[in-house]
Amino acid sequence: MRKEPSISYAEKITHAVNYLAPFLDGPPETGIILGTGLGSLLQDIESVREIPYADIPFFPVSTVESHLGKLLLGKWGKHPVLAMKGRFHYYEGYSMKEVTFPIRVMHKLGVKNLLISNASGGLHPVQKVGDLLLIDDHIDLFPENPLRGPNLDEFGERFPDMSEPYCPRLIEWALEIARTNGIRLHRGTYAGVQGPNLETPAEYRYLRTIGADAVGMSTVPEVQVAVHCGMKVAALSAITDLGTPGNIQKISIADVLRAAASAEPAMRKILSGLLNRLYPT
Repeated sequence: MRKEPSISYAEKITHAVNYLAPFLDGPPETGIILGTGLGSLLQDIESVREIPYADIPFFPVSTVESHLGKLLLGKWGKHPVLAMKGRFHYYEGYSMKEVTFPIRVMHKLGVKNLLISNASGGLHPVQKVGDLLLIDDHIDLFPENPLRGPNLDEFGERFPDMSEPYCPRLIEWALEIARTNGIRLHRGTYAGVQGPNLETPAEYRYLRTIGADAVGMSTVPEVQVAVHCGMKVAALSAITDLGTPGNIQKISIADVLRAAASAEPAMRKILSGLLNRLYPT
């Protein structure tokens, strides 16, 4: 039997980009990634086309029920934007290069700003379920780094600097938007872990001890690749459960979705405000 030639990671990205490019009116300078239970945040974006991930060459497919698995090609005013309605996680069995494949595709399509949302467990004693955390730093506890292996020089340098993984200007804008709208917004460090199980009480204590304000199973690899590509990143986390002493309870995915839904209106105002700042009329 004749062996088919293998396709490199870079070639897979090119195939996905070539498939999506004809659907775009212009370079979408901003990309959005929506986390667990946060799909309705896109109500303010004019939808031009929704493309199932399964239709995009070499794109992973969401296996988590609460992630819709569609790429939204939309507009904010006259400006094209891209939004992922559902992301990919390492715990689903994907490699980190697969998890972050869409970030590379976004970069090739022209994305320069990346707005990320997620759901997380709160570790700071002042946090309540339904609060928002503006991520200004992270701790990488994943067993694999998406930048491992030969460097893709066309995307960025071998050793990307991570002293400011989250854009200071976007952070200041988000804080100002929250103050103006009376939104309870915390600011702090997010710990990224493998999952899919939630943490034990001892693990919650450990994470708090090493400086984490929230813990989740996403975002960090996406940010690492976005920074490697030179993107400006902002990330918001909905606190859907608590890992603080005396507040740890058994939770289900239904509990997480309800908590994410309660945080959505405030998160929507902040994301919409950021888009207004990025695209002033």
